[in-house]
Amino acid sequence: MNAYNSERERTFEALPPAHGRGFAQSWWGRAWLAALEGGALDGEQVRTGRRLARAGAVGAVSVRPGRITAVVQDRDGTGYRADVLLDVLTDAQWDRFLDLTVERAGHVAALLDREMPPHLVEDAETAGIELLPGLGDLEAECGCDAWDHCGHTAALCYQVARLLDQDPFVLLLLRGRAEQALLADLQARSTAVPTEPEPAPQQGVDAVEAYLAGHVLPPLPAVPELSERPGVPPRLDTEAPPLGEVEPAALEALAARTAAQAHVLLAEAVRGGAKRPASARALTVGEDAVRLAAGLLADGNTDSTRSVLDRLAAGTGRSREQLALAVRAWRTGGVAALAVLEEEWAVEGEALARARAALDTAWEEDERPVLRVRGNRWTVAGPAGPAGPAGQLRLGRDGRWWPYSKERGRWVPAGDAAQDPATALAAVGSEGAGQAE
Repeated sequence: MNAYNSERERTFEALPPAHGRGFAQSWWGRAWLAALEGGALDGEQVRTGRRLARAGAVGAVSVRPGRITAVVQDRDGTGYRADVLLDVLTDAQWDRFLDLTVERAGHVAALLDREMPPHLVEDAETAGIELLPGLGDLEAECGCDAWDHCGHTAALCYQVARLLDQDPFVLLLLRGRAEQALLADLQARSTAVPTEPEPAPQQGVDAVEAYLAGHVLPPLPAVPELSERPGVPPRLDTEAPPLGEVEPAALEALAARTAAQAHVLLAEAVRGGAKRPASARALTVGEDAVRLAAGLLADGNTDSTRSVLDRLAAGTGRSREQLALAVRAWRTGGVAALAVLEEEWAVEGEALARARAALDTAWEEDERPVLRVRGNRWTVAGPAGPAGPAGQLRLGRDGRWWPYSKERGRWVPAGDAAQDPATALAAVGSEGAGQAE
């Protein structure tokens, strides 16, 4: 990375283009860019500088106390000398900084590993020492005669952020101290000041450091791989008697269905699926009971499941058979299909006119089945013609037609809804054709 080094100046070779990557990976590198992007008066110039830096237009970068310099090629190929200035620390500030650094062995170790821990910056700020630049601290000078940050000085700042990622001593030199001199001073103070044994490393990120990092925290880790199945809630069948009216089996069922629904939502988010539309209203108690029953039946038929299903049926005024039929409708089309199963309503006015028009145009004259009407239910009253098998059509309040077939003397959902009644009726099986309601 280095092309030239002296005690008071370091020069870094031009870096290759930065296509498809961020300029700052470390939190201190992002803090540097935050000072540029928040302090520049012209956001367009900052964006121009980012593009120039990405294209590799920044030449070798020279860093010395209080100043960084590079030649930046404009988009037309013209080169401009760009300088960015930052105040150096006073000798008194450096003394305070070095004293507080050696008080924590971890600070010295981090610097030797070319890292800038947030604790170090916090301690320095407490002592009145600003290591990282704040808004407006990065002053600009450029051969293009711009009076504020131009695209050339912004490009230089973006390039320096890449250097800071690799070596925070670049910032310390800019603040006034060369690496070797600083390390020698730290070594001398470390031998004079007894240090406490460094605590054993711990897992995770220190909470104080995470809070101090603020908006310049590193990016979140990659999303872990989604498990194939939802988690299993804990078993509640302990020897202790349940409190009040809480039924352990019912609570376990609710926890299991919640875990399953959370797994579905998480899978949609991880896989970038289509965002499901927000529900127009909350489910009623009866509708939610059917939703829960549908999930329980999918999980298997156990003693505890049957107990919860009995409770759901009784709580919503249904028999077990009616609940099973409601589940069948729910699986066909959710709330809309459940309403068609359980509601019979009079089709009148404009809704009736639209329904008749749809029925008149659905079949050819010689293929149209004979239909008997009761409310929103049209039942095939005679043998099916070429149009298909007999059955029943139920009109939903949204104008869609739902097919029903007869099983063991009762009408049951036979398929998805359709805008065309002939299409819906075609989904009905031939069993029960011609049976009256």
